Amino acid sequence: MVYDILRKYGIRGGYHDQHFLIDERILDRIVDAADIKPDETILEIGAGIGNLTERLMEKAAHVVAVERDPELVEVLKDRFGDRDDLTLIHGDVLEVDFPSFDKVVSNLPYSISSEITFKLFRYKFELGILMYQYEFAQRLVAHANSKDYSRLSVNAHYFADTSMIMKIPRGAFSPPPEVLSAVVEIRPRPADFEVLDEKYFLDLVTAAFGQRRKKVRNSLIRNKQLLGIDDMKEFINELPQEMLDKRPENLEPEQFAQLANMLIRHRDK
Repeated sequence: MVYDILRKYGIRGGYHDQHFLIDERILDRIVDAADIKPDETILEIGAGIGNLTERLMEKAAHVVAVERDPELVEVLKDRFGDRDDLTLIHGDVLEVDFPSFDKVVSNLPYSISSEITFKLFRYKFELGILMYQYEFAQRLVAHANSKDYSRLSVNAHYFADTSMIMKIPRGAFSPPPEVLSAVVEIRPRPADFEVLDEKYFLDLVTAAFGQRRKKVRNSLIRNKQLLGIDDMKEFINELPQEMLDKRPENLEPEQFAQLANMLIRHRDK
């Protein structure tokens, strides 16, 4: 079925992150994982030739499909016409505004996965079933004290619960990508720890992981201007020493929040 669509429209892919998921069993598993209800609106980013789109339309009340490539937009228009249950947005996913949606189900462009993910966190939705490059997915779902734990892990944990639900082989795509892929379940929720200033918290995490092999103490001193603490060398002695003596990959997200809150209270005195 998917091969037939590619042949019909002369689509090859292999550039601009265009690797089309052709394994119909995996397509079905992705849709099943989303547990779509008949009254829900689903956002799809990077609709491609519509092989996932058509499955989403079978389950949902409405699908909002975003696609940048004008050639693929024409394919989608030809395949689905002017159906009332589909809104097709031709544009750059990082520039367009998303209408209201309940869930997002997508095979994301791997080169801008991080930017898309954190844009999605600015919207209110129930569930995301999103495909990423496997190594990115590992970092997204990682916990403290693991080799994959990173700035991405901490920031994602602030916004949502994440879990990897399936690993996808290269052969499931046409043309096959050079990397493995994985599908991640994302469930947005309020942070389970206090953050006085979200931007400051995220800046602190960025500063710490900018020198991930250094102790947190050294990272804070080095980034005193970014953090707005001119007397960092003096004030750092008032912070919890057991946190400062660890490397960033050994701190839990709530510990980063604790440090950020103490720093911002000092800055704003």
